[in-house]
Amino acid sequence: MAKLVILTQGMTGRAHELNVDRTTIGRVEDNTFQIADPSVSSHHCEVLLRSGEIFIRDLGSTNGSFIGDARITESVLKPGQTLRLGQVELRLDADQASAPPAAAPSPAPPRPASAPPLTPKRASESTMVIPRGVSLSELETGGRGPGFDTTSSVFSKKKNKGGFYFWIVAAVGVLIIIVLIIVALMNVNTQR
Repeated sequence: MAKLVILTQGMTGRAHELNVDRTTIGRVEDNTFQIADPSVSSHHCEVLLRSGEIFIRDLGSTNGSFIGDARITESVLKPGQTLRLGQVELRLDADQASAPPAAAPSPAPPRPASAPPLTPKRASESTMVIPRGVSLSELETGGRGPGFDTTSSVFSKKKNKGGFYFWIVAAVGVLIIIVLIIVALMNVNTQR
C-alpha cells in the first residue's frame, strides 16, 4: 500500500495511506489528510489513484505544490520522490506489491465528475504567504530594488514640537517664579 510520509521536522513520521481513489490534502479538517501548517493552503492538493499511478493535482494553493524542485499543477508522483506543499515535505513510500509499473507516463486524468466543487475560502482559512527572498542578480548588484534609493529620501526627520513647547512653558514658569521671589523680597525689605 502506498503512503505519504511527512519529512518536515515537528511532524516527522506522520503518514497517510493512499487507499482510496481520491485523497485531499490541506490545512482544514474537511480534508482526507489534514496538515495543520500555515504554509499549507486550506485545500492544497488532491492525490488521485488512476491506472496504477499516483497523480498529484494542485488545487490553486497559495504556496504551490512541488515534486522535487519543479512546481506542478498536475503530475505523477513516483515512489521515493519528494512532494512539497508550502514548507512541508512528504515522501511517497510504496511496497513492491503496490508500486506502479515503470511505464511511459500517461496523460493526466480528467477531473472526476464526482469531485466536489471548490468552495471560497473564509478569512479564518487564509494561507500564510512564504516570501521567496532575494534574487542572485539583486545580490550581485547590491541593489535593493526600485524605491529604495537612500541618497535622496522623501522622508524627513520628524521634529519634536512637543519638546519645543515644553521648554518654552518651563522657561516662562521659571521667570514667573523668579519675579515672585523678587517681589516677595522687596515687600519684606519695605516692611522693616
